[in-house]
Amino acid sequence: MASKEIINADISKEVVSRNDFPPNFVFGVATSAYQVEGASKEGGRGDSIWDVFSHIEGKIIDKSNGDIAVDQYHLYKEDVSLMAKLGFRAYRFSVSWSRIFPDGLGTKINEEGITYYNNLINALLDNGMQPYITLYHWDLPHNLHESMGGWLTEKIVKYFAIYAETCFASFGDRVKHWITINEPLQTAINGYGAGIFAPGRSENSSIEPYLAAHYQLLAHAAAVSVYKKKFKAQQGGEIGLVVDCEWAEAFSDKMEDKDAAARRLEFQLGWFLDPIYYGDYPEVMRERLGDRLPKFSDEDKELLRNSVDFVGLNHYTSRLIAHATTSPEPNDFYQAQQMERIGKTFSTYIAASEWLYIVPWGIRKVINYIAQRYHNPPIYVTENGMDDEEDATALLHEVLDDKKRVGYFKGYLAAVAQSIKDGVDVRGYFAWSFVDNFEWCQGYTKRFGLVYVDYKNGLSRHPKSSAIWFSRFLKGDEGKSIKED
Repeated sequence: MASKEIINADISKEVVSRNDFPPNFVFGVATSAYQVEGASKEGGRGDSIWDVFSHIEGKIIDKSNGDIAVDQYHLYKEDVSLMAKLGFRAYRFSVSWSRIFPDGLGTKINEEGITYYNNLINALLDNGMQPYITLYHWDLPHNLHESMGGWLTEKIVKYFAIYAETCFASFGDRVKHWITINEPLQTAINGYGAGIFAPGRSENSSIEPYLAAHYQLLAHAAAVSVYKKKFKAQQGGEIGLVVDCEWAEAFSDKMEDKDAAARRLEFQLGWFLDPIYYGDYPEVMRERLGDRLPKFSDEDKELLRNSVDFVGLNHYTSRLIAHATTSPEPNDFYQAQQMERIGKTFSTYIAASEWLYIVPWGIRKVINYIAQRYHNPPIYVTENGMDDEEDATALLHEVLDDKKRVGYFKGYLAAVAQSIKDGVDVRGYFAWSFVDNFEWCQGYTKRFGLVYVDYKNGLSRHPKSSAIWFSRFLKGDEGKSIKED
């Protein structure tokens, strides 16, 4: 077992500087459309599955939704200006599919949606920032779910490709960094297995998650194929997929625990990257899931083969993994892994979310694992961050002094820098999140932002200590404290 000394290392004492990273390394912030945009009924936008899901009684812990969110739809100029002022040079955001095609079908483009994203992209470029666009961050047009089953049907692949092509054609003259799909694992497991994310399905949890994952992979491959055939030569951009992974550390030196930890990684990363790099799902998944795991045709395999210019990694935390004949988690996905995720013995540092243990060295291990297993591809850390609990009684100066988050970023950035020293091709890092926002089924009870959003006072933005720290870090420790406008 990892030593207590390592596990409980004091993150606040970590030292890291901009000089620990290559000169062309990209530092950015990230958000997603449903979490920040708002304007859910404006600009010709159609409903997404999250619009419908968040309005169902009991689905969101604080009964909230993303109808207004933090209103970036109207406040994007101020937000972009603040990002640039802090020193960030990239913004990863997602396009709302139902803002481009309100019914998802791709028959009629919503020009108001195109105009909004053009304005956002141009504002970024005017402020010296690069747009990194995610095409799909969980907000499927509701009509595609309602009329044909969404990610459970092969038809979705065609509609995603049409949507992707429209985005490449509309924005690709200025956008050089594309992500097809964000965290397909979360959509598959939480959307179609546990039912805690939209569309909230759990009826067929032993089959549907694997179908949803399969068609997300094929949709990714179809979009990449369109980009490479029609746009890449002229536009000169790059395109990849974003996967999420908790590092899995064996609970003990027993072989069964080591095997369980290895299995855990294959069920997280291998599920999506093995088909791209090796032509099929991991053998351990095939053995344990049998016919429940869909099969790829030869044509599928050809489309998937090396269909990424880079791997995007979302990483927040790590877990000790022990072998367990029966998983304590009821979900079929966890039962098949025959493992137990042990958290409480792992770290004395924990964020607001009960799953988010602060273990900086875990990110280095995940990055190095990807490099070793998949031939050292270019990697962007597309999300990394931690949350605080919403506290309605706290004073503004108290909530802005987020010392723990500063320590988190120091520790995790130092570990990313170490991966680069290890020889891994890491090209960028995006802090999650730029602003506090709608945190899915947790509503507004959790705050991940570098920038505090005052929900009670006009959604005003206030940089936290972590934003100020990042600003100084990016300016070589010389940046002075920024003043709020």
